[in-house]
Amino acid sequence: MTTAGAGRAEADRGEKSGIRTALAGLTTRGRSFLAAGVAAAICSYVLGQSDLLRVGLLLAVLPLVCAGVLYRTRYRVAGSRRLSPARVPAGSEARVHLRMDNVSRLPTGLLMLQDRVPYVLGPRPRFVLDRVEAGGRREVSYRVRSDLRGRYPLGPLQLRLTDPFGMCELTRSFSTYDTLTVIPRVEPLAPVRLSGEAKGYGDGRQRSLALAGEDDVIPRGYRYGDDLRRVHWRSTARYGELMVRREEQPQRARCTVLLDTRGIAYEGAGPDSAFEWAVSGAASVLVHMLERGYSVRLLTDTGNAVPGEGGDGFAGASQESADAAGLMMDTLAVIDHSDGAGLSRAYDVLRGGNEGLLVAFLGDLDEDQADVLGRMRQRSPGAVAFVLDSDTWVREPSDVPGPLDGSGERLRMLREAGWTALRVPRGASMDELWRQADRERRGVAAASGGEGP
Repeated sequence: MTTAGAGRAEADRGEKSGIRTALAGLTTRGRSFLAAGVAAAICSYVLGQSDLLRVGLLLAVLPLVCAGVLYRTRYRVAGSRRLSPARVPAGSEARVHLRMDNVSRLPTGLLMLQDRVPYVLGPRPRFVLDRVEAGGRREVSYRVRSDLRGRYPLGPLQLRLTDPFGMCELTRSFSTYDTLTVIPRVEPLAPVRLSGEAKGYGDGRQRSLALAGEDDVIPRGYRYGDDLRRVHWRSTARYGELMVRREEQPQRARCTVLLDTRGIAYEGAGPDSAFEWAVSGAASVLVHMLERGYSVRLLTDTGNAVPGEGGDGFAGASQESADAAGLMMDTLAVIDHSDGAGLSRAYDVLRGGNEGLLVAFLGDLDEDQADVLGRMRQRSPGAVAFVLDSDTWVREPSDVPGPLDGSGERLRMLREAGWTALRVPRGASMDELWRQADRERRGVAAASGGEGP
């Protein structure tokens, strides 16, 4: 929300400053009248025509009077801005609603409203508002759109006051602004089952048993709503407070999404670059896994991750899932290239093991990074890698090297280490690659005599 007094912001700057401000607000018409009046006064003195002097004085005084009256007018105008929505995917439109309220006892004159927006969101919107009665209000709106993700400030709102003759215009700026967050595009993914998935909430079979026998009971404190039939009286007597038995709890499935942000791993820039595709792919997987009830964590090559609930990342459950997805999307909206040269920091974070399914979006790799990823695979029961070869994104299709080039060798190394590794060509569909990864995983499982989930 944005609120300010539009006609009184400069009232305390002194008379000299007020005169300069009023004269600086003269329009082309006002300056022309002033110049014509001065010229007429000079001609009347040279020619000795007193009637011409009266005309000159009238022409010169009119813009000065308009500027003085406009400057001294005490309009009190309140402005507000509302974004709908405040978070929008790249390439989609958001609508900005502006509202002006005249909170003074005097009606306003002609008002010109202008909102400041970054150039990537489109042209600067301008509106002309007719006379606003005392206590009245006016509402206008405009649309913004960006193909580039990021956080963009909107405002401050500017209000131009003008006199009825168009001799003077004064600009008043409101103090606050709002922020539009442009998040990566999210592509819906098919609900396939990839290797390494531990069945969790929703389709869960794996459970952590907390009750192995009467002697192995691990009770906890009573919580409001617990069934009184679960009260463990022996522990209650021991601790002096009501204790209940733990029932078997479903083990929440985990998923870690690794996003390679190394600047040396990608070439090109813009909304159609390889890096932007990787960011969008990571966003799609994060949202998809949260919707399926997974505990999801976002990890980058620098070892940084979006903090979640404990060490397991964000839990996917109803409103918590929506809040987690919003926070991760805000992080991906502003993520940029890192100065790192390797993936060792991400490997250090994954040393704890039991990370669940690992989904990686990778740029160009060398042998050292492929070796780190091979060791990283040992920390996860299942791993899928989407490798974006820069050659396929910055060159023409006829110039793309064959499958036996360096990138093909890196893919072979990842597959030998146990990764389900796919090369991502330019313009590929994330949903098709997601399905392809599932088919390849099932093919490998069938060839090795294993059973898919």
